[in-house]
Formats: sequence, C-alpha cells, structure tokens
Amino acid sequence: MAEVVTKAVQAPTLLSLCLKAVAAHMTADAAGAGRSGGCANHFEGFAQEHEEGDGHLSPEQVAKALPWELLHQLASSLPPFALESLHHAAHARCCSSTPITVRFGGPDCNRRGTKRSRCEDFNTVWQALFKFRWPFDDNTGHDNLVTVDWQQQYWEMHLQECLDEAAEAALLPLFRGSIREISMSAKIMSSVYLSEDIVQEYSRLSYHWTRLGSYASSLRLQNVLCTAEVCDMLQPSRLETLVFVRIISEPEVNGVCLLLSCHAKTLLSLEFIHCQLYPAVMDKVCSSLCQLVSQNHEIQCLIIKSSRVGESKSLTVSAGLLNFLSYAKSLQLLSLNDAKIQPSFAKMIIHTLLESSCCLQTLDISENNISGWLSTVDRSSTSFSSALESNTSLNSLTVLNLRGNNLQESDMEDLSNILAKMSNLRSLDISDNPITDEGIRFLIPFFEWALQRENPLWRLIADNCDLSSVGVTKLLECLTSVNKPLDMLSIADNHLGSSVAAKLVKFLGSHVRELNVEDISLGPLGFQILEEALPRKVHLSHINISKNRGGIQTAHFISRLILQAPNLVSVNAGSNLLPPDSLEVICNALRQTACNLTRLDLMGNVHLSSDVFPAAFEFKTHGKPILLIPSQQGSCSPYDADP
Repeated sequence: MAEVVTKAVQAPTLLSLCLKAVAAHMTADAAGAGRSGGCANHFEGFAQEHEEGDGHLSPEQVAKALPWELLHQLASSLPPFALESLHHAAHARCCSSTPITVRFGGPDCNRRGTKRSRCEDFNTVWQALFKFRWPFDDNTGHDNLVTVDWQQQYWEMHLQECLDEAAEAALLPLFRGSIREISMSAKIMSSVYLSEDIVQEYSRLSYHWTRLGSYASSLRLQNVLCTAEVCDMLQPSRLETLVFVRIISEPEVNGVCLLLSCHAKTLLSLEFIHCQLYPAVMDKVCSSLCQLVSQNHEIQCLIIKSSRVGESKSLTVSAGLLNFLSYAKSLQLLSLNDAKIQPSFAKMIIHTLLESSCCLQTLDISENNISGWLSTVDRSSTSFSSALESNTSLNSLTVLNLRGNNLQESDMEDLSNILAKMSNLRSLDISDNPITDEGIRFLIPFFEWALQRENPLWRLIADNCDLSSVGVTKLLECLTSVNKPLDMLSIADNHLGSSVAAKLVKFLGSHVRELNVEDISLGPLGFQILEEALPRKVHLSHINISKNRGGIQTAHFISRLILQAPNLVSVNAGSNLLPPDSLEVICNALRQTACNLTRLDLMGNVHLSSDVFPAAFEFKTHGKPILLIPSQQGSCSPYDADP
C-alpha cells in the first residue's frame, strides 16, 4: 500500500492574525465602508473622529500603540490609501519625538521638509506598490545614487491617471458636468482601496486632489483640463513641471495662462506638444510667466514639440518669446522640435541667445526647414554681424541638435562661425541634412579646434548627410590626428562603401568608445579590412554595424573584436546576411575570453535561428542570453537597401 504523505500546514500565529485584523479594519475604514459621515478631507479631522470612542481605531492610535517593527509589518499588508493614513500618523509620531529645533528649525516645515527617521523604512513598501501597479513604467529618472521618494512617485503617477481619465470623460460630446465631480473608474479605485464597498464621494476627482494634491510636482494636461475650475483644484500643488497637449482655442490658451500665473513661482519646466502657438499666443504665455516686479523667471527647461510657433504666411516673430529668452537667467534647455519655424525665426533665436547672459546647456532646433537661416543675413549691416564679431558667446552650451533641418553645404560655412562661439560644446548633431562632402569640409577647422580644447568635443552625429567615402575619409583623418579623440561618432546611413574601412579601422584605435556605422555599405571586403587591421587593443564599448551585408566576414570581425575589445558591452550586427556557421565563429570567440559583453544583436539575419546552434544560449549575463537570435529561420525579413 502506497504511503500517503501529508504536508503540515503551519498554523497562523496570534500576532499575524491580529495584524491581519487591524489591516482589514484600516482597509475598510480608508474606503469609508459602513460610515455615515462624509469623507474626511483632512487627516486631523479623521483622527478626531476616531478619538470620540465610536469603536474605531484611528491610524494615529495604531501608530502610537504599535512598536516600529510591527508597524512595518502592518504597512506591507495595507492598500495605498490605508498606508497613506498610517504613514502620515507614523510621521507625526516621528516629529513628536524629534527635538523642536530639528522640527521647526527650517523655513519650510511641511511634509517634505520634516525629518522622518524611522518612517523612511516605509519607502520600500511604497516602492513595491509602485512597481506592482506600474511594472513597466519606472518614471523616476534617477540613478542608483539618488534616494527616490516612492510615496511621492506613487501618488503623483496616481493623480496623473486620475487626470487622464477625467480628460477622457470631459472630451465626450455629451459631457456638460463639472470636471471636479467626475468619478474615477473601478480599476483605479480598486488599485488604491482594494475594496468594492467604497463611499461614492471618495471616488470623485476632487477628493483625490484634496487629499493628495501636495504630492503633484509634474503633470501632463490635455486641452480640456485647461480651465479655471481645474486651476482652482490644482492650487494645493507646488508644480515644477507642466506639459500641455493640443492647446488650440482661445479658452484653452486662457486656461494655460491662468495655470502659469498661479504656479509661476515654482515652475521649472514647461512643454507644449501639438499646440498652436502663434506669436500672439506666445506673447500671452510668456507674459504669464514673468513676475510683475521683474521680468526674470526661473524656467530651466522650455520644450515646444510638433507645434506651430509662427504664422504660416508672416515673418512675425513672437516678441514675448524673444523677451522671455533675454531674461532666461536659469534656462538650461531650449527645444524647438518640429515647431515649423522659419529661417528668420531661427536666426533671431540664435541672435537673442548670443546677446543674453543665460546659462543654456542644450539647444535643440531640429526637424525644421531652416535652410539659409544664416546665409540670408547681410553681415555688413545687421546687428547679427555685430554679435558674431563681438565677444558675445554661448560658453555654457554643451549640446547642439540641428537634425533634420534641410541644411545645405553653404549653411555649414555659416554654422562654423556660430560654433566658434560655443567654446564648451560637447555634442553636435547635424544628421538628416544634405550637407555633402563640401559641408563637412567647412566644419573640419572647427573639429580640429574643438578636439584640442580643455573641454573637447565628445559626440558627433552625422547620419544621412549625403556623405561619400571622400568626405568621411577627410573627417576620419581629422578625428584621428588629435590627442583627444571623440568619445562617440555616428556616420550611419551614408553610402560610403568598403573604401572607407582602412581609415575607419585606424580610427578604432583612437580610444573612441561608441561607433555607429549602420548601413554604410561596408560589404564583405570592408569587414575583411576591419578584421585584418584591427588594433590589438580597442577601447570600444558600443558598436552598430548592422545593415552592411557583410556575410561571414561580419562574424570574423565580431569574433576578433570580442577578443581585442575588453570593454565591449553591446554589438548590433543585425541584417548582415550572416550564414548559419557564423554562430560557431562568434561563440568560439566568446569561449576564449571573459568579456563584459551583455548584448549581441543578430536579429534580421534570416539564415540564423536558435535551432541551428543551441549552444549560443549558454552565454548569459545576469541570467539573460547575450546573443539575440531569430527564433526560427526566415522569421525576419531580409534587409533590402534598395528604395
């Protein structure tokens, strides 16, 4: 007879049952289940209600009664709104045990400014809640050295979802009600309450904002939300970043100006997407940001994307915007991406920035047809000529993006004069401009100077510039001849051919760390030259050699690179017509060295598949395969360079 084995089920402890009961009570209480009164708009009123002896335990009573170890155990089993109440109560307990000089010594003794001590341990619980609700949307943007306030991150993302839902409801043709009174969906409510029995008033947008509005510092607002009603609702927030979407009509513009006026003292970043920002509109927007006493403002980032900032048939430039830039003492980033600006507008922007004393670090004037923006200037009579010849400069500028502006070779000669005013420029993007070899020739004197400075040029991006092997050869000779080489070079999408390989391999020995030569028609001969002449030690970390139709020679170059580039982290070799035996060549190289490679992309090679060479999956980093291979032969369409 077969022996029956039963697994003993561990009985719950009395402590765990008690904590579970307290958690269930706090969850129901946070949702207002079974309560006759209205919602508690303030935590202070919430505490007083429970101290009347009505049989309920308030969060303050729980925080005072339990030791910190049990409070942390309890916190991990609470839904967000109940945890918010407990966290607030525990924070008050921390403050009451701190010396009065610590609690009230600073000028700003609010929730964010007060020392928290043991309450900081709740941060891991908030982090778990955030990643559970938004597993693929970590929007913190911080590195590992920065302590993230996950409580603030959670509620700010929650409030943004509430606003997005309210915007969807308000955009319906039959909507005639108040935006504040819109009820949130069951999906959002269940995320923060974990209960189906929720008081109706608790689901309204106004309740969420009254209770949590102080957490919002960065918001994205659809046009329908730009109203006086919403502006009044946002009053408790200290907004630092505002993104406006589809601002077109006059009432929407008035709503934007009202919001900007209310938060002008705290705003640091402003972005417009798909908006109609004609000169008269920009004048109103900019005047809303300037204080009455002074025209100075604290905006650090201004982004205008896929929006029209000028009249289609007029050369009028917004005087308000130019004035805004003139007094932009704190401005660090200015982006006019696909803003439909005209050459005269771009000229005035550069002129204004040259004459201002701003500390601009990033200037993005991309995806605008501004061919002739500088060559149209009569340098013998304009003030722009004086600016170029004077000592005015953009010393603080480190990043300049001129991608996709239809700039011609003649524009490069004029651009070189502007670049001479940027003594600390580290990154230059001139991609998607038909500048040809002659345009590059005009810029080479700047490159020679910029690479010998104390703060040399680091990044150059010249993709799809109608360059030939002649022009790129001259460029590579210039870049290789200096003691301080580029950190990153991209010359992708230029038809160069294999003749550029000899100069390219010499450049690989110049300490460059990132190289993009995608789709430059290297072919088998180009890869053979690269492999045979590759220096014994290469400092590359990232390289993109995709879409070059190199065949088996691509695999031989990769294997040599793996052996001779100890710092190599990623390789993109997709769509290179690699035959099946390429995997064996590459894997043999991986077995011979302990490299730092984490990603080798071989997608788009239709003759490869994971079934052809299963041994490819034995190479892993942090548990993930290094090689990215098509799942089956023919699963990726072959790359076709023909139009």
